[in-house]
Amino acid sequence: MFATTQRARRGLACAAMIAGLALPHGLGSGVAAGAPQADSEPALTAFADTLSAGLMPAADGRQPKAIVDTGSASGSASGSGWAKSTASAAVGEGPELTAALAAFAHGLLNPDAAPQGANRWDCKPTAQRPRPVVLLHGTWLNAFDTFSYMSPQLARAGYCVFAFNFGRSGLLEGGGLGTVLPGRYGVGPMEESSRQLAEFVERVRAATGAEQVDIVGHSQGGTVANRYLKLEGGAGKVGKLITFGATHHGTSLMGIATLGRVINNLGVNILGFYEPIVGISNIQQAHGSAFYAELNAGGDTVPGVEYTAVGSRYDEVTNPYDWTFLQAGPGATVHNITLQAGCEQDFSDHLTMMYSPRSVSIALNALDPATHPALDCAFNPWLVGGGGRL
Repeated sequence: MFATTQRARRGLACAAMIAGLALPHGLGSGVAAGAPQADSEPALTAFADTLSAGLMPAADGRQPKAIVDTGSASGSASGSGWAKSTASAAVGEGPELTAALAAFAHGLLNPDAAPQGANRWDCKPTAQRPRPVVLLHGTWLNAFDTFSYMSPQLARAGYCVFAFNFGRSGLLEGGGLGTVLPGRYGVGPMEESSRQLAEFVERVRAATGAEQVDIVGHSQGGTVANRYLKLEGGAGKVGKLITFGATHHGTSLMGIATLGRVINNLGVNILGFYEPIVGISNIQQAHGSAFYAELNAGGDTVPGVEYTAVGSRYDEVTNPYDWTFLQAGPGATVHNITLQAGCEQDFSDHLTMMYSPRSVSIALNALDPATHPALDCAFNPWLVGGGGRL
């Protein structure tokens, strides 16, 4: 049933995307219809093979090929010409919410609210909790709507918790159409976002006196944290990185991103066309982008960090879901966890995994396994979360 549903959703999404991708090309092409060129058959065969691979779950052993970038939509912000993004502090604690939809609605109305328990700048680490915890939201999200459920539970467990909103770019600055809604962050170049994280970590370290922080990142937040560790001076300043649905190796978006990359390589700059619509960071997160070629050139990890990467079988955004998993390099420890392993009634998708009791217990266990050895298991529905409560 799961496999059938996934195939149906992927098929519908790809059919729609193919139509959408074809429209601007057909309108802008002035080439009359005729017999295909001599070299078209190999190109189309490679196109079909790559698309097929992108549509298959990585768990079955088939891996989509990394597509080499061509054209202006390289997945790197350096050539896009867009303005830099900005970050802002999350202020004024919002309510503790248990469902993703309610949190999203509150985040629209209160886009700069901090999740409860976060940004108490007088908080001092203890011997039992020596490292503050920094929370990182994902694309088109903010600190509140991502962490209104998890943050207060971390604070009650004795941690100093901090969160901010990063990667803000407006519609005319390349952030995409989603930025017309209030509080949609994580849309700017991820290089800029990782530098904003570096500045925020220094602020947290200065306020708390801590040598290191731990980071919990959702979706793009995990990838931004990884870039901070590798390329923005974060090595040695982070003890643990815990990620949920992170796009560590990009995403096929049910094959759509892979399809777009293949079309680009066939000579149609479709990613460049869609960049102003979906935003820079979404283009960068397509599997095979130049961003990931740079990010993962030396491997997935850095020495001295303990990683926990959590993926959900029902993640409709970071997919195949096990692309979120990491391979440990020298001096690093990695724990890859499928959310449903041992808890089949958790149907969390990309957003609702942050409102899953099991996710919170995984985060607490990763931070301090001695104090939190057991993982919770509870029903958590797709799309709604919160045990089905709105």
